[in-house]
Amino acid sequence: MVRVKPFAALRPPKNIVTEVAAPPYDVLNSQEAKDMAGEKSLLHITKPEIDFDPIADEHAQATYDKAVANFKEWQAKGWLVRDEKEKYYVYAQTMGKRTQYGLVLCAHTDDYASGKIKKHELTRKDKEDDRMIHVRIQNANIEPVFFAYKDNEELNGIVARTVAGKPEYKFTDENKFGHAFWVIDDDATIARITEIFTHDIDAFYVADGHHRTAAAARVGAEKKAQNPHHTGDEEYNFFMAVCFPQSQLKIIDYNRVVKDLAGLSEEEFLHALEADFEVSLATKPRCGRPAKPYEPSHLHNFSMYLGDKWYSLEAKPGRFDDNDPIGVLDVTILSNLVLDKILGIKDLRTDKRIDFVGGIRGLGELARRVDSGEMKVAFALYPVSMEQLMNIADSGNIMPPKTTWFEPKLRSGLAIHTLA
Repeated sequence: MVRVKPFAALRPPKNIVTEVAAPPYDVLNSQEAKDMAGEKSLLHITKPEIDFDPIADEHAQATYDKAVANFKEWQAKGWLVRDEKEKYYVYAQTMGKRTQYGLVLCAHTDDYASGKIKKHELTRKDKEDDRMIHVRIQNANIEPVFFAYKDNEELNGIVARTVAGKPEYKFTDENKFGHAFWVIDDDATIARITEIFTHDIDAFYVADGHHRTAAAARVGAEKKAQNPHHTGDEEYNFFMAVCFPQSQLKIIDYNRVVKDLAGLSEEEFLHALEADFEVSLATKPRCGRPAKPYEPSHLHNFSMYLGDKWYSLEAKPGRFDDNDPIGVLDVTILSNLVLDKILGIKDLRTDKRIDFVGGIRGLGELARRVDSGEMKVAFALYPVSMEQLMNIADSGNIMPPKTTWFEPKLRSGLAIHTLA
């Protein structure tokens, strides 16, 4: 079972929460962050390169020093204030008609080392190193990671009772996503939440934040090695996570665009596809209007935009293994039978001919990238399910790169966990 604890969060006063809270560090480039950041924005702490003119190297020592100075300044000015005792919190996100409710808590680094915190993606050492530096220099988890867990009726009930009350924070962000935040400060409820996770929840699943999770675990191990009196209960053994029940989460498609057809004409490429797919024209331009986007309707059905037309690609039986948790994924089928076999793209992480587009941007973005001449062909995939993700994580397998996209993203700055 997993180990969790409440924590005394650093949080913004409710009257300035919308000024402090910010998108995660990795969804904005530096110029976008500079343009967005107001005086009190957490972006000055998570992306401190924006405080330099011109924008500084995000990995420079002066940039890291600025992050530390800003974090101290935000606390000194009362823009971040520590709660008086350790608590749990509930964070709700609304996108359209769907709301998901997560418990904000601290997970234990030992559970990551032992595999109770399960991952489905590989991490890159350079990104781990960067996140580790930020945790180390701030002695804090400034931004949470995003976990899922298998539904528990009693936890669902505690959350439901909590959100029936008035939220501490409630606002809508620039993307029209809703955010609400409640504080759980009843001692008996806090103790019961800890007991349920300790006795009934056997694993966490990393949904988003693999690099932050790995970095937190590395900092914990580093501090453990430096402390001859280490017990495992020190605050540095814990890191902040927002944990959602599996049933409330929905994975959005993560699509692909490719710059060329590896020397093939459009006709030759379509013919090559027919070896492994049933290829049919889905929509085409009419009366001077662009073709209506075709959305994949089920697993192993793909949509492709080529020229000015949308095609349906249906993977033929026998081209994938339904008993292989990785081989059955549509990202694997597309990679093996199209990107590698026909287009010669061997490594999705390093090949410059391919790019990835989160489904939140819509199929129109795929068509735009092709129509502009920037890309030659685009593929949209049916999204992976939470059940698939958890089965893969349980089996110890790793998904191909850029398989899952979760939306909305967690807002940073609603709670911060310090390591001492």
